[in-house]
Amino acid sequence: MIVVVFLESVVNFLCKPQIFVPLMAVALFTALFSKWIWTAKGGLTLIPAVAIFFFVSYFDPNFKKVASAPDNVPIVGMIFIILFYLWYAMHQAKNNDERIAQGLGPNEGQDSYQKVFSWPDLVYIELICLVLVSALLIVWSILLKAPLEEPANPTNSPNPAKAPWYFLGLQEMLVYFDPWLAGVVLPSLIIVGLMAIPYIDVNPKGNGYYTFKERKWEISIFLLGFLIFWIVLIFLGTFLRGPNWNFFGPYELWDPNKLEPLNNINVAEIVWVQLLHKGLPSFWLVREIAGLGFMLFYLGVLPVILSKTLFRRFYEKMGPVRYYVGCLLLLVMLLMPIKMFLRWTLNLKYIVAIPEVSFNI
Repeated sequence: MIVVVFLESVVNFLCKPQIFVPLMAVALFTALFSKWIWTAKGGLTLIPAVAIFFFVSYFDPNFKKVASAPDNVPIVGMIFIILFYLWYAMHQAKNNDERIAQGLGPNEGQDSYQKVFSWPDLVYIELICLVLVSALLIVWSILLKAPLEEPANPTNSPNPAKAPWYFLGLQEMLVYFDPWLAGVVLPSLIIVGLMAIPYIDVNPKGNGYYTFKERKWEISIFLLGFLIFWIVLIFLGTFLRGPNWNFFGPYELWDPNKLEPLNNINVAEIVWVQLLHKGLPSFWLVREIAGLGFMLFYLGVLPVILSKTLFRRFYEKMGPVRYYVGCLLLLVMLLMPIKMFLRWTLNLKYIVAIPEVSFNI
């Protein structure tokens, strides 16, 4: 019993957001450059290990209450689906990389001469999928009650009030950014960035076949944005965000009386009050000079530095226009975890806070 309590306390500690998110990022990049984990034996070890973790965790009443809620069951399934298809894609990529290193073509090119007819091959497959998915939905609807609640009552709001799962990442972003950023600017940049990918990345390698060795940076950045900055946010909002929007460990009781004292401060307060021991200047430009200087350096100077150092190869290959557009999109994406980590560790609310014109970053 003491061992179980100790292990649960360790998991609860590791699931603190300031530890969990960087830990997942390190685990992702470690796995990407691992050869064994993407083999058949690696998949047969990784996926059952995660399944065993969930199965054992269901014996904890607090974990079971959260994970078995009708709203959250699809999220548990989503974790396994994403894990399987990530392994499957990387497994094919590693096989192709080995073939290319041996002077052979990718596996996808070996069957290019074969044709598959819509009838009967494709139609039969679609019919089988239709029957299986329909049976699954029928069983699901019988075993799990629909997560319907009582009619809206302004005097009895749910605690916590959560958006649908596909908006939980956006709801989590609203904690750290102003609504105009989290609800308008960042989602718009995501859409524009996705539309711009074919024009920014014109490398023909990897078109029509799986590969990792030939597209390390591109695949790593994509998986960082998709898995860590979106799927992990959905996981946080589903399993770790509890009453009063506090963070709870997976084995921790969701106590509505839990209150975490927060003293969120801005960069201007850190500079003027804590470091210089002065009052905040009344003029916004003087008050926010440190935050504005950081943003100017981050979005204006850092891309130039990276073009001469770490990203020099990309600058030479892509040219200045495509490089700076892609680099700015990358830095804006990375601004989200930077801001989140600063909130978790330093209680930093805004880097730039100009309430006079409702402009906060």
